Order: sequence, then structure tokens, then C-alpha cells
Amino acid sequence: MTIDESRDDRIMRVILGIVLIGLGGFGFLSIFGLIALGTGIVGFCPLYKVLGKSTCPQ
Repeated sequence: MTIDESRDDRIMRVILGIVLIGLGGFGFLSIFGLIALGTGIVGFCPLYKVLGKSTCPQ
């Protein structure tokens, strides 16, 4: 697994994930929050891999 997210992208994903989890409680928004938080922490987005996209500077 390679990191395909820039530092700024990862920070925004973590913040967005925390906000969505806070707003969603145990609802629908929490699922998206967990996904955003998880991808931000590990630095890998499966959708980026499928699309061949990377925000990480080479």
C-alpha cells in the first residue's frame, strides 16, 4: 500500500471524519465519517487507486 494523499488532504479527511461522526452519532453520517477518518489516518484511498489519482507530491 502506498500513500496517495498529501498531508493537507489527510488533515482535511481527519477533521471531516471527526465532524461527521460527531454530527451523525450512530446514524448515516457516521459511516462516511469513519471512512473519511480511516482513509485520512492511513493515507490511502481505494477510490484514488481505482481512478489513478494521487494528491501526494512526487
